[in-house]
Amino acid sequence: MSIKSILSKPFAKLIAKKVYKDSFNAAQVQQKIFRHLISEAEHTLFGKDHYFSKITSYEDFKQQVPVRDYEALKPYVNKVVDGAPDILWKGKPLYFAKTSGTTSGAKYIPLTKESVPTHINAARNALLMYIAETGNSKFVDGKMIFLQGSPELGETNGIKTGRLSGISAHYVPKYLLKNRLPSWKTNCIDDWETKVDAIVEETYHENMTLISGIPSWVQMYFEKLIQKSHKKVGTLFPNFSLFVYGGVNFEPYRNKFEELIGRKVDAIELYPASEGFIAFQDSQKEKGMLLLVNNGMFYEFIPADEFFDDNPTRISLSEVKLGVNYVIILSTNAGLWAYNIGDTVEFVSLSPPRIIVTGRIKHFISAFGEHVIGKEVEQAMHENTKNTAIQISEFTVAPQITPKTGLPYHEWFIEFEKEPKNLEAFSKKLDDSLQKQNSYYLDLIKGKVLQPLKITPIKKGGFNSYMKSVGKLGGQNKVPRLSNDRKIADELSKFSVK
Repeated sequence: MSIKSILSKPFAKLIAKKVYKDSFNAAQVQQKIFRHLISEAEHTLFGKDHYFSKITSYEDFKQQVPVRDYEALKPYVNKVVDGAPDILWKGKPLYFAKTSGTTSGAKYIPLTKESVPTHINAARNALLMYIAETGNSKFVDGKMIFLQGSPELGETNGIKTGRLSGISAHYVPKYLLKNRLPSWKTNCIDDWETKVDAIVEETYHENMTLISGIPSWVQMYFEKLIQKSHKKVGTLFPNFSLFVYGGVNFEPYRNKFEELIGRKVDAIELYPASEGFIAFQDSQKEKGMLLLVNNGMFYEFIPADEFFDDNPTRISLSEVKLGVNYVIILSTNAGLWAYNIGDTVEFVSLSPPRIIVTGRIKHFISAFGEHVIGKEVEQAMHENTKNTAIQISEFTVAPQITPKTGLPYHEWFIEFEKEPKNLEAFSKKLDDSLQKQNSYYLDLIKGKVLQPLKITPIKKGGFNSYMKSVGKLGGQNKVPRLSNDRKIADELSKFSVK
């Protein structure tokens, strides 16, 4: 065990103590964050337009600052992009995290000198919390890989611009630089398939101990490793002990990962967004991710079933309840105010506050009023694949409103790694699980408005082929779990098993 590994343990305990102190005093910490944000931005253009100087309470804030998405905030963002200072936050941002939007085209999310450290420290603390709980620090002695976008940055009116993961690559602590893979040159490769092949070449003979990335892309990496070495990943990397992921629910991939690795490996879930690092899994024993209450953001929550109402309920962290599906709203030290990032979350613990991500407010199926959400289809899939031989590479769900015959239905596009012996029986089990979770869906099935779901099997590699065809293979890109239209479904149909 190295000095680095030994020293990480007391440091981890110190960080864990601080994080939990904040978490168990979440309401007070959030109030302090709120006052600080308002004070710091009082003299910005946004602060003047919304009378920050007169805001003394959260109730004042709700009256003065409406909830906005990127499109609604764009007039202010455009001024920042054009190079004007003191618009959303004091001065100019250090970076723009460029993301692809569906309605707004490219989005430019500001990162400031105050917000950048919150991203870096949160990622570090997630690992330290794991060390503090488990005592496992050996992974810091081996090689670590982070499957991510290119670290090459462009410029927008003098402000460096790139993907969040690429920006973060510039802030790897010095004590980890020797441990980090892939090389800078390989990380800068744009074509994802070429990049993964190069990563395999650089890593298959190394002592890999930590691997991180979106599960679907890590799966591709694992499969290519096995093709090259003819060994399970866990045999090839005997000291591999920690998988770090974010962006999607890991459960649909768990069986496949355990087969590729050949054994179980601890996993840590992260909830980073360009807008802020929101939560991370702090425990291998407790459900959910710890909401980061002292990370430069003030949180608000709107019940998802009220979100599209004219006057929805809008509450702070101190008022949330367990088991309610909320749209999460952020105000940040990067100058985003009452900002809807589009995610929905549910609290599984209030003290400390822990959440699970349930989906996207725009990613649901309600073609007939059923309002099925991502959490429900993922739970149905998990219930019916755990402890079975069935393995799923990827899946998504869309409504079929105008079938050639019969009633409308939900169409599940599934890429099986190992198919069920009886696809019809598997379909029925999925449908039964969904009916148990969603009373609206149950009523529509019983009322003969919908027929039970149907599965369209997708060829192996079909989802990757689809993502490649739309220019979104690799990086932080992922297929939405749900759609309320047929745009993705119709394209995926081209890769179905005939």
